[in-house]
Amino acid sequence: MIQERILTNRKNGMAVLLAATLLYLASIAGCIFGGMLIDAGRSPLLFIVSMLWLLAGWILFLGLKVLKPQEALVLTLFGRYIGTLKGEGFYFVNPFCTSVNPAAKTRLNQSGDVGDGAGKSIVLAAGTGAGTSMETVNKRISLKIMTLNNNRQKINDCLGNPVEIGIAVMWRVVDTAKAVFNVDNFKEYLSLQCDSALRNIVRIYPYDVAPNVDTTGDGVADEGSLRGSSETVAARIRDEIQQKVAEAGLEILEARITYLAYAPEIAAVMLQRQQASAIIDARKMIVDGAVGMVEMALERLNEKQLVSLDEERKAAMVSNLLVVLCGNHDAQPVVNSGSLY
Repeated sequence: MIQERILTNRKNGMAVLLAATLLYLASIAGCIFGGMLIDAGRSPLLFIVSMLWLLAGWILFLGLKVLKPQEALVLTLFGRYIGTLKGEGFYFVNPFCTSVNPAAKTRLNQSGDVGDGAGKSIVLAAGTGAGTSMETVNKRISLKIMTLNNNRQKINDCLGNPVEIGIAVMWRVVDTAKAVFNVDNFKEYLSLQCDSALRNIVRIYPYDVAPNVDTTGDGVADEGSLRGSSETVAARIRDEIQQKVAEAGLEILEARITYLAYAPEIAAVMLQRQQASAIIDARKMIVDGAVGMVEMALERLNEKQLVSLDEERKAAMVSNLLVVLCGNHDAQPVVNSGSLY
């Protein structure tokens, strides 16, 4: 397996640039002066050397590399990996070295990528045919923390209910050699692993708390859910992705759920279900409170001995109080001005 090697080249790119430029100026002067010597019948050696430098001296410029902070350049020489440049500066390397970044032209829906359109479309970077300098810029590998906003997916939870969920993954490249040589395209590889890990974890949890569901794998039912345990779910998604992309030289710093909802085809039904559950819970609370109030009223009447009620009258009073306390509308009292019998 290829191990990352950090090149310790001195940042002597400016010195080489100045020297090559001066040699070009000197070769131009040499061609002029050598031509005059040839006309005078002298040796053409100076003219030949100056002309050869004019024809081949541009090769030195191919070895000039400029890196900004948090950038790296993976270099190969005739197909063999020779090392990675890291750290900002103006470098000079072997002019015959080529930089490698298979994901240079890949544009994902993430920070740091600028493309025409969203999603996972792949577009060509502008200026790919405009010379070596533009290609060198495209071959740089960013070491910054990137944020990948993966597309929303429709996944069935552990109860079979389809839900739509989206995640944002914060990641960065920590081993440039693995990122370039262990996988074909580390950006596409990361995106696919995010999709796979998201499906594997979401299928373990219900959307909302459900009875007799084990989300931890310990054989004991718990109250884990996508809606109520978002932090735990996100941590498990992060760990799942990290296991898959470690061989690609990537580090997953954090994963967050950015969107969670029932799929449109069942959203209305699930909303009615939630409303019914809320109504039932509210009714239970109302009934419990009404029973307590009726019990308190009967006890207070007995304590004060304001009126003596037999069992039939108590039953009628309890019925009336429950109707008043549990009804949806205000009670309309009926005043009886006659006898109770």
